[in-house]
Amino acid sequence: MGVFDFFKLDGKTAIVSGGARGLGAQIARTLAEAGANVVVCSRKMDACEEMSEKLETDYGVKSIPLECDVTKREDVQNVIEETVKTFGAIDILVNNSGATWGASVLDMPSEAWEKVINVNVTGTFLMSQEAGKQMVEQKRGKIINIASTAGFGGTDPRYMDTIGYNTSKGAIMTFTKDLATKWGQHNINVNAIAPGFFPTKMSKGLLALGQDKILESTPLNRLGSDDDMKGPVLFLASGASDYVSGDILTVDGGAHAF
Repeated sequence: MGVFDFFKLDGKTAIVSGGARGLGAQIARTLAEAGANVVVCSRKMDACEEMSEKLETDYGVKSIPLECDVTKREDVQNVIEETVKTFGAIDILVNNSGATWGASVLDMPSEAWEKVINVNVTGTFLMSQEAGKQMVEQKRGKIINIASTAGFGGTDPRYMDTIGYNTSKGAIMTFTKDLATKWGQHNINVNAIAPGFFPTKMSKGLLALGQDKILESTPLNRLGSDDDMKGPVLFLASGASDYVSGDILTVDGGAHAF
């Protein structure tokens, strides 16, 4: 097999939560361009339908849109059931759905904390658990969790006063490593990507406050682009990473090197 064949996803099936907007849309397009059929799921069905139509038109793959609140087990189970019914397998799961909330520690409402933890941590657990039942049965699978460089430690409160988000992403990193140790015996690879700063709807307010400081602390001196998630995602979703598991792949322009 040639080296480029390792990156082909022809005939594979991928689920991308939160796959209609932002980084999730980058991820969904990447997997489709590499040949995978893609299930796009999020709470906003109209956005999922629009993305699925684009994937089929632009890349000639099959895509289905599904409404899903990742904090609700019944929604998650429906996504898994419909995916298996349509495609017969689940080869790749990308846990991308996320939420954040900006507030000082003293002012953080308990309901805001719970929302962020429920979406980012519990949602990742539920999606992995339900998809994992199918992956264990078929004895293969790739799970990619979207963490964040914010999960490595504290962040400057002048522009990123987001203790709930940071905590949740740290939890995702530990979850990734622990699940990799649990499910390696089933030939399931579990890895995470920790993006740095990308201009998305979620990061718009943060960048308005701290973009200059962020760029000063980024060796490549730029934010993430529309293409910068493509390589990391494709690597972890494809056969190129078959001997990689429990890893946190940092994609931040070198900021973590400081």
